[in-house]
Amino acid sequence: MFSQESISGVATKNRYNYHLSEIIRQRAWVEIDLSALSHNVVQIKQLLSPKTTLMAVVKADAYGHGAIAVAQTVLQAGAKALAVATLGEGIELREAGITAPILILGAINTPEEITAIAHWNLEPTLCYPEQALMVSDTLSQYEKPLSVHLKLDTGMSRLGTPWHQGTEFASLVQQLPYLNLSSVYSHLATADDPDPSHMYLQHKRFKTAIDNLKAQGIVPPRLHFANSAATLIAPQLHYDLVRVGLALYGLYPADHLRSIVPLKPVLQVKAKITQIKSIPANTGVSYGYQFVSDRPMKIAVVGIGYADGVPRNLSNRLQVLIHGQRACQIGAITMDQLMLDVSHLRHVKVGDVVTLIGKDEDQEISADHWAKMLGTISWEILCGFKHRLPRIKQLNKVELGVVG
Repeated sequence: MFSQESISGVATKNRYNYHLSEIIRQRAWVEIDLSALSHNVVQIKQLLSPKTTLMAVVKADAYGHGAIAVAQTVLQAGAKALAVATLGEGIELREAGITAPILILGAINTPEEITAIAHWNLEPTLCYPEQALMVSDTLSQYEKPLSVHLKLDTGMSRLGTPWHQGTEFASLVQQLPYLNLSSVYSHLATADDPDPSHMYLQHKRFKTAIDNLKAQGIVPPRLHFANSAATLIAPQLHYDLVRVGLALYGLYPADHLRSIVPLKPVLQVKAKITQIKSIPANTGVSYGYQFVSDRPMKIAVVGIGYADGVPRNLSNRLQVLIHGQRACQIGAITMDQLMLDVSHLRHVKVGDVVTLIGKDEDQEISADHWAKMLGTISWEILCGFKHRLPRIKQLNKVELGVVG
């Protein structure tokens, strides 16, 4: 019922007149539903007051979804600003023609980086006084002001000046030339925990720091504190904007948050069967013979492996969907391929699509399922799919031929 087109911006035909959008789906791909992404933006914005804006976190190639297409979509759907982790991620968005404010969440420590930030009209995070001095000194050479964001550490113990030193830090920044204070913010460490006590302890520290600033006549233009989890459960933490990442992509930071808004997963991972064969009983499958058949079996080879982001530790535990039915992966997952037991599937054939993450008829496998099996988090699963898997835009029938 759906078709896909490349969202990478490359040409769709080669000199033999084959459509690249078809060629790149001969092996394996990541399928992106931009309509689901827009839906999630709308759902999240309904939780916000009119004074609170949505900053979409599109770092790590938009959590593996494709930063440019995601940024364009969320801005069209109502987000007002973007956040990335690195300078390179910000430049990539600017080169794509995106003009919205872009906050760099990571620490910037060299004059070369600051010069590039100023050139591309990006907004850095200032984490400590020496960094602020370097930024101001660099900008003085060009006499060009720059919007900056101050980060306070209220309990994450990562980037930022300790919250109780926030007044001194902000006073320094206000005195330095060419630095325009755009916001003060912090980051939550445990907002997805069912016990909110530490989240509210961090909030108390943040409020105290801001009150201390105001007592010294320093009024930040904007404050922001909430990540996805806090955006879902704590309106009092929304302030002037919220920084939302995982929830944009249709996943919940924790199971107890699922009932708050209906989100739709944006990403699916699919591959094709490249060979089907029969093996007798007592036959080893794949490297190390981690699986030995206990009966005659029909197996399918699928063109995707750990070099694409399918964790090898899922070997002999992974399930996939074919024609709406589940099939078990067998043997060690290899670099480029994996094997399935398809003995119970009568009509399976070479070229059939295998859904590793996503929906097939009334069945679904999510990144959360993988994460729970591996003892990790869904963020890591999403970010693990490698770039040799093309990101393909999912299109409805009426949208066929439209390249995102």
